[in-house]
Amino acid sequence: MRAELVMDSEAFVANLAAIRARVAPAQHMLVVKDDAYGHGLSATAERAWAAGIRSFGAFDVRTGAAVRAAVGEQASIFVWIVGTATEAADAIAAGLEIGVGDALLLEDVADAARRDGRAARIHLKADTGLHRNGVRPEDWDGFVRRARDLERQGVLEVVGVWSHIAEASDAEDDAARDRFDVAVARARDAGLAPRVRHLAASAASFARPGFRYDMVRVGAFAYGIRPAGGPGSADLGIRPIASLRAPILRVSGDQAIAAVGSLDGLPSSLAGLVEVGTPGGSRSLLGIGAYESAVQSWPDARPGDVVTVFGPGGSGEGSPTDLAEAIDTIGEEIAVRVSPGIPRRWN
Repeated sequence: MRAELVMDSEAFVANLAAIRARVAPAQHMLVVKDDAYGHGLSATAERAWAAGIRSFGAFDVRTGAAVRAAVGEQASIFVWIVGTATEAADAIAAGLEIGVGDALLLEDVADAARRDGRAARIHLKADTGLHRNGVRPEDWDGFVRRARDLERQGVLEVVGVWSHIAEASDAEDDAARDRFDVAVARARDAGLAPRVRHLAASAASFARPGFRYDMVRVGAFAYGIRPAGGPGSADLGIRPIASLRAPILRVSGDQAIAAVGSLDGLPSSLAGLVEVGTPGGSRSLLGIGAYESAVQSWPDARPGDVVTVFGPGGSGEGSPTDLAEAIDTIGEEIAVRVSPGIPRRWN
């Protein structure tokens, strides 16, 4: 007997539909970084494609190539961490769209495209104040002029302009949006014609219509992971798609021992702070070990009974965020820390 992470295909498809309705007419780019937030990359991408998702945010080249293998040649797959000339070449070979946020990478991508013989499809990144990669305003005009020169040479195509925002306050985000609008205008003044503008991730795409532009990058909400300290899942119109379940291995004194823990798995700091779902109701999670975890016993607990750590059948809304809030972190961290050794299963 062992723990498993079980995904609800129906809930996932419903979340995708809710996101699509919320952000329309902007397109939803489904972010699948970190093994699709721990849900299993290939299976997630395949189901998303079947549900009508045509754009994926894959973070790095290896993830992007895996999505390409899973869904085929028609998908638009965007990667924004390309660190070397070799990775740039691999991205072009896989037909990935590349986020370019500095002048050196722009040249690496152009060189790789010349060798490949195919134009690279790129999204230029402006630094709008977060300082997470991106070209600063004082360097932007020269950057977009160079991109236009390379486009005229036929080695690349600028398909988008994008950025990150801090989502720290409405005022800061408004200022970032203003800087983004200026960057897009300057790119067009230089002769570029980007078809896609994208600035917002999950929270801003739901709360700030003016930030949606042509596309939004939504990951966490698609998996039903609500923001820590923010609106609930029902308020957002989404629901958790994953349930982390573990069988009881044995009962020892006043504790039931479950196969919940795993190396590099759930944070041990959750012990004593959260409740899990059991056939006898909610019970405290008393400890997290390397391979086993202790749960407060309930009447008639028996080996084989199932503990739900998060997801339907657990405590609260069933989101990983319920656990995250107990240790002042975010639901995404809980989701991605579920050990890769725990099997993933879609129903």
